[in-house]
Amino acid sequence: MSTGGKEMKRRVLIGGAMAAGVAAGLPIASAAPEKTGKAVRAVAKVDDGSVVNVPLAKRTGPKSVVYFTRDLSADGLRKIVAKVSSVLTGKVAVKLHTGEKGGPNILPREWVKELLANDIKNATIVETNTYYPGDRDTTAKHLDTLKVNGWTFAPVDIMDADGTAMIPVKGAKHIKEISVGKGLLKYDSLLTLTHFKGHTMGGFGGSNKNISIGCASGKLGKQQIHQLPGDGTWPGGPLFMERMVEGGKAITNHFGQHITYINVLRNMSVDCDCAGLGAAAPTTPDLGIIASTDILAVDQASVDMVYALPEAQRRDLVERIESRSGLRQLEYMKLQGMGNNQYDLITV
Repeated sequence: MSTGGKEMKRRVLIGGAMAAGVAAGLPIASAAPEKTGKAVRAVAKVDDGSVVNVPLAKRTGPKSVVYFTRDLSADGLRKIVAKVSSVLTGKVAVKLHTGEKGGPNILPREWVKELLANDIKNATIVETNTYYPGDRDTTAKHLDTLKVNGWTFAPVDIMDADGTAMIPVKGAKHIKEISVGKGLLKYDSLLTLTHFKGHTMGGFGGSNKNISIGCASGKLGKQQIHQLPGDGTWPGGPLFMERMVEGGKAITNHFGQHITYINVLRNMSVDCDCAGLGAAAPTTPDLGIIASTDILAVDQASVDMVYALPEAQRRDLVERIESRSGLRQLEYMKLQGMGNNQYDLITV
C-alpha cells in the first residue's frame, strides 16, 4: 500500500448486488443474467469522516437507469450504446483513451470501428495531449502513437492541437473555469467511451476521469487539475478527487443533455492506460459493459460491481481505489449535483 494509503484513517466498505444472483450472495462472475436488478449499497459520509455502506432503504433521492451487458464484444458494445445514444445529436465527439504505444489494455479497436461504422456514423474520436512526458505530450508524437495503436479507421481530433479555450465550472469550490482543447467547442454531443480500470492517482478511472483529465488541455488544463495554485504542489487523496470531479463537471455542464456514458469493465489493471506497456497485469476478472446517461450512476455501478466480486478477485483493484481515496470521486459528484448514486440496473 502507498504512503497515502497507510495514512488513511477511514475504512471504506462499499459493496452492492448488481443483479439478483449477486443479491443472493453469488459472485458476480457466476451470477445468471437478469432483466432487472437493484444496487443495495452506496457511499455516504458520516460524522466521523468514514465512508460506509448505506442500505437501499436508507438512501433518498431519485434513481437513474443503468444498463448492463456481459457481452464483451463489438455486438455487445453496439447493443448497449443503442440504449443511451438517443441524446447524441448534431456533430458527435467520441472521447476515449487511445493509450500509450502498444498499451495492452486499451479498448479493442475493432469494437469501436464497428460502432462508428454502423451506429454513430460520422463521429470523431477526440483526445488531448498529455501533461506528462511520453508518447502523446506533443501533437506530432500523439499522431504517431495513434497510428501505432490502430486508431486509423475514423477521424481523430487532438482538441488542443490548435489552441485552448476556457469553460466555466458552475458551483465549483476549487476550479472556477478550466482550460480545454478548443476543438471541444466544435461538437454538439459527446459519447464518453471509457475503459474502466484503476488509476495511479485517482484510484479508479471511470467516465469522470475520462472527460475531466481527458478533455483538459495538455498543459494548462491538466495542470489546473493536478497542481495547486501558488505553491505548485500536487495533492493526492480527497482534494485531488474533488479537483478531478470539477474538471468533469465542466464537460457535463457544457454538453448538458447531449452527453452519455459507457464503461467497459475489461482488462481492469490497477494502472491507467497512461502506463502503456508498464501497466500491471489485471487480476480482476472481466465483467461486462455498463451504460447510462448519468455520469455518477455509471461510475457508481462500475465500482459496485467490482466490490461485489469475491475478495480474492477484487483485492488489488479495491486496494488501489481505497489507498487513493478514490471513492471521494463518487461522493463529490453527488455533492456537486452531477447525478444519482441510486439506480435500477437493467441487463440487456
